Amino acid sequence: MKTAAAIAFVCATAVRVAAQENYEIQVYGAQTVSPGETMIELHSNLTVDGRRQPEDGLAPTQHAIHETLEVTRGLTAWSEVGFYMFTAIQADRSWELVGSHIRPRVRAPDTWRWPVGASLSAEVGYQRRLFSQDTWSLELRPIIDKQMGRWYASLNPTVDRALRTDRPDPRIEFSPNAAVTFDATGKINIGLEYDGSLGPLGHFDPVSQQQHQLFAVTNLNVGPAWEVNAGYGKALTRAGDRRLVKLILGRRFGHGS
Repeated sequence: MKTAAAIAFVCATAVRVAAQENYEIQVYGAQTVSPGETMIELHSNLTVDGRRQPEDGLAPTQHAIHETLEVTRGLTAWSEVGFYMFTAIQADRSWELVGSHIRPRVRAPDTWRWPVGASLSAEVGYQRRLFSQDTWSLELRPIIDKQMGRWYASLNPTVDRALRTDRPDPRIEFSPNAAVTFDATGKINIGLEYDGSLGPLGHFDPVSQQQHQLFAVTNLNVGPAWEVNAGYGKALTRAGDRRLVKLILGRRFGHGS
């Protein structure tokens, strides 16, 4: 795991799968941003091995760089709201605006004393047809996590549905995410993240058409105001983009940061 994490960090500093998800490759934790604080994150994703030709009216992803700006504001001790702006730098070096989403989220307050962290986010927004068959979409993401000494685990059993699409039969899709990480030192956390898309609930796609990606990741603890996550991902099936590099840089501003 240490070797894989080191490779992931080197790859990310040197420089998802279905159209929109490839802009924000992240497994969420249950904690929300504190009230009065603002979290600003830049998600930088490079598709090392992706779609080389236009397909179903979608732009190629080969060697595309996706840059996403995420701004999250803490509202109360148990709620926040986030805003995303998606962009893409294509292999021909053109820089395109892709779309934007808004994401309110609530969590189980600490006073409930649950044995696990739990929260629920709802994300809705628009993305241009050049980058997604689903131009308007809705995502519901339950989040369950747990810190166990130096180990941490998070599960995001996400479901999403197209609100406006070119696909003939839009249904509720199951797109789970999960992470398991370990504090190797006080400053370095390493682990694995999983990102998947299985198809419609109750009638999953054949395995060969499902999207499963595994990322070796490194998280750096450089202070409570900062977030640094880097990873190298490889697809376990031939569906979707096959190799990606990701880097998330985040900074908290405001009260207590």
